Amino acid sequence: MSARIAAMKQIVLTVLLAASVMFTSQVQAHGGLALADDMCVLTVGPYRMHFTGYQPLSQEEEFCEDIPEVGKTVIALDYIQEELRPLTTEVRIIRDTGSEENLDAITVYHLPPKVYPSASINIEHTFPEKGKFVGLVTVTGGAQDYVSRFPFSVGEGRPTPKIAIIAPIVLVIAAGAFFMMRSRSKTHPTAA
Repeated sequence: MSARIAAMKQIVLTVLLAASVMFTSQVQAHGGLALADDMCVLTVGPYRMHFTGYQPLSQEEEFCEDIPEVGKTVIALDYIQEELRPLTTEVRIIRDTGSEENLDAITVYHLPPKVYPSASINIEHTFPEKGKFVGLVTVTGGAQDYVSRFPFSVGEGRPTPKIAIIAPIVLVIAAGAFFMMRSRSKTHPTAA
């Protein structure tokens, strides 16, 4: 009986450990873009910006990295640090060709360098087709330029939530443990 309880404890602990690893607060690097504390943060050299994207025609859900559908897309970059206000910021979206040699030829959107004293940059662009792209945000501060490069895709749909992947796995493991314990108790009746 104690071996059965020990085996059941081990199975339960394994399931709990697997679930806790999947549900921990995460930081997912995607080039210079990361999800931290439920906020998309773009790192440009020593500076950080809050990144928010959404598509007005598709449920107006915010996204942090990949753009789920083709069509009109709105992106807002809000400065986190006050030091960015007097600096110039340039935004460019290019097709991901593997080379940035001829930047003008692969650029699909360009916002020229400008100072944003309001600490907010709004970008509206319509992506007419699916594809792989790279966002380039350049901040010029004094003698040095800082560039953040973050790859993203357009039109690949919304990613499947982790719970939709994990829940069936946990249920299968729990059901397997239950039936294993049940079959063992039938083959080894407990002495009264």
